Amino acid sequence: MKPNITKIANAILYMLKNKISHLNDKKLAILLFLIDYEHQNKFKTKIFDEIYIKSNRNPEPKTLGNIFNIIANSEDLEDSDERLYMIQELLDHLDIEVLTKQKYIELNFIKMEEQFDEDLFTEEEFKTISKIVKLYKNETTRKIANICFNIDKVRETAKGEVII
Repeated sequence: MKPNITKIANAILYMLKNKISHLNDKKLAILLFLIDYEHQNKFKTKIFDEIYIKSNRNPEPKTLGNIFNIIANSEDLEDSDERLYMIQELLDHLDIEVLTKQKYIELNFIKMEEQFDEDLFTEEEFKTISKIVKLYKNETTRKIANICFNIDKVRETAKGEVII
């Protein structure tokens, strides 16, 4: 199963439209996890088809995290590499700014002409996304990461293992 990059890109557009504060790759990863976790608990299915791995600080989306590392480190990929297509699909919807900080690299998302497409989501999916975005809109990345560790499933999962 590979993640639905079009849905992820549109979720990012929705977050930008709703002016999520401090939206970078780390906060996005946590928000996507919280959205998928909430949706899976209610409807037994994830929205973005991503796999989330427990790390020291927060749940990490397996494929998207890998894509973000490639972008952050300006890695060259073979033309046949499927990750290249995923990156191109993401960039069809929005731009990604790479900011080199003193101890880390941060990715920020920039809206271009593309508009959020609500029709990509079922009514239940959109309600879940809206709920999580509204709930954590103004929270810091650290605070929502800590919220993840209040979830039993996250606490019970060993580091490096799949949460959902």
